[in-house]
Amino acid sequence: MIPIDLSGRTALVTGATGELGRVMVRTLARAGADVAIHYHANQAKAEELAAECQELGRNTVAVQADITSKDSIEAMRETVLSALGAPDIIVNNAVIQYNWTTVLEQAEADYEGQFRSSVMQNVLMAQTFVPDMKTKGWGRVIGINTECTMQCWPGQSAYTSGKAGMDRVLRVLAREIGADGITVNQIAPGWMVSENRSAEGTPQSYLSTIALGHRGDDQEIANAVVFLASDLAGFITGIYLPVCGGGVMPGI
Repeated sequence: MIPIDLSGRTALVTGATGELGRVMVRTLARAGADVAIHYHANQAKAEELAAECQELGRNTVAVQADITSKDSIEAMRETVLSALGAPDIIVNNAVIQYNWTTVLEQAEADYEGQFRSSVMQNVLMAQTFVPDMKTKGWGRVIGINTECTMQCWPGQSAYTSGKAGMDRVLRVLAREIGADGITVNQIAPGWMVSENRSAEGTPQSYLSTIALGHRGDDQEIANAVVFLASDLAGFITGIYLPVCGGGVMPGI
């Protein structure tokens, strides 16, 4: 057996109270990591997750921040440093989603909001937390992208434009900080099943696009996060990794 052991590591998950984020937090904690739990508005869920991590014997802190604001992210860093020390792993999971509609009908503000939450979150998180990783000579930056970035289906333009920009930022970052012992990777979830989203009623038109023939669940995403955060993935950087059952397949 080859275990994934994150003991002695500290992870920060943005958007940690959401459907994907909460499973990431639990899985990172089960793998041995201390976890900083970021939330925007759902303080109760963040504190609930923190209690779960503490029951596993992990150090943890719940911290509020606006991930589109440099000042707010820097304040979050100070809180995390004081409670846990500098994070070794950051998982940029938070996202703001707007009404999906056609390019001709999408509000200008929706595109600007997606740019702030997708592109600038990753820029600001890197600027704030990567310097500490460089000092340590080890780090993991993991961005949560989406299969939609490859699908480009009608109604997705605001969402995918932000996520495509995020992709380019993180690929460049991977080249810029790789020599410092830091990997930078992305995970692209499909339409996942979660504790509040069942597979019931999934259109056959969507299922027919999935090579494995069924939807996965949020645990599959968390598993990929833990793998990329581990030493097992130490020579993997700059990837966009779909975790969607083969719904999209990057070409070469």
